[in-house]
Amino acid sequence: MLVITREEGERIVIDDDIVITVVESKRGSVRIGIEAPLQVAISREE
Repeated sequence: MLVITREEGERIVIDDDIVITVVESKRGSVRIGIEAPLQVAISREE
């Protein structure tokens, strides 16, 4: 597992076509945005 620190507005790029952006961070919660091609399945695990 890769663990990195990012601030609001910073991005992580995977394989040139998946972009993860830190949208907001407050009170122990982080909101992220994910941009990916339609054929890439994105699931969340609680």
